Amino acid sequence: MIQTEFKGKGITKNLIPYDGEVYYIENFIEKSMARQFYKDLDKNISWEHDEFVMYGKKIITKRKVAWYGSKEFDYNYSQKTRKAEPWTKGLMHLKQLIEFESKDFFNSCLLNLYPEGSDGMGWHSDDEKELTPFATIAYLSFGSDRRFSFKHRLTKETVSLTLKNGSLLLMKGVIQKHWLHQLPKTKKTIGPRINLTFRSIIDSNAHL
Repeated sequence: MIQTEFKGKGITKNLIPYDGEVYYIENFIEKSMARQFYKDLDKNISWEHDEFVMYGKKIITKRKVAWYGSKEFDYNYSQKTRKAEPWTKGLMHLKQLIEFESKDFFNSCLLNLYPEGSDGMGWHSDDEKELTPFATIAYLSFGSDRRFSFKHRLTKETVSLTLKNGSLLLMKGVIQKHWLHQLPKTKKTIGPRINLTFRSIIDSNAHL
């Protein structure tokens, strides 16, 4: 199994060796502005503790989530259907910045607030039926630095990097079909982190 670790600043070449595209911009949001965005998101987003059912018992996590969009899109996440809230000014501003950089369009955003390093997300792909197939997903990070990894479904090859405060990760093409990704837990004492995943939801009413 091949393991690759990326370290560097600025926009990278494609980090994935095959079957997809991943690009990373470490200083997409300048550090002082990133701190301001973190405070704004922490204060003004309608956060809810994530919850799921395990063996018939409802589990409430420390991690908080929120779902925003251009319309009241329904999104099934962690065994729960959420209805998108309208964009805040801060989210709209960030969406426009990312669209200008990526040349892609996003109509929704899933937000996660991880209070500490012991909170993470296991191996998965963002390939839910509500998402536009093969559309770009933009992953914007604020707060503490966290390790982020990809693993190929067949070869098990891994690619890892550290997501910095104010960094942008773009996942493009067939990446979700062939690669899993995770935000692993850590025993290190680190502060909270907010990540925003800007997405394109299929608008079933677009042609009505």
